[in-house]
Amino acid sequence: LPGIARASITELTSLKGIGRVKAIEIKAALELGRRLAVTSPEERPIIASPADAANLVMAEMRFYEQEHFRAMLLDTRNSVLSIPTIHIGTINSINVRPADTFRAALKENARSLILIHNHPSENASPSPEDVSTTRKFIQAGKLLDIEVLDHIVVGGNQFVSLKERGLAFD
Repeated sequence: LPGIARASITELTSLKGIGRVKAIEIKAALELGRRLAVTSPEERPIIASPADAANLVMAEMRFYEQEHFRAMLLDTRNSVLSIPTIHIGTINSINVRPADTFRAALKENARSLILIHNHPSENASPSPEDVSTTRKFIQAGKLLDIEVLDHIVVGGNQFVSLKERGLAFD
């Protein structure tokens, strides 16, 4: 299943018995399943721990072949407002500006946010750049009165919370 989730429509159509329409149906079914797994029909999810945040995005982000930087935007009760993708980088790096992230947060009237990005290498260990980027975002958030609660790195089926590790959150 992970191979199918990662495969492009072109790759799926190269398999015997799968035409373009069937490949599109397969990709659509996987996307619906992913959305169903992270959606609560009654109310927006409430984030009480790094694991709560990671579990909302890990099923999707673990298959990305490039680094994706997202922001989980939260209201005053830590309910998820949205989780926009802010920037897509390369296979091993991403260059994202705080302005782009906080623009999205201001637009949604978010009180706080959790930074999230993936490591396509499947190694969730934060890099020194991840730590310095987090510090930069924390400072920008203080100026805008939007608290950066955590920075989560997803790698494969694992995640690391920089806050839990005591990195960048002094």
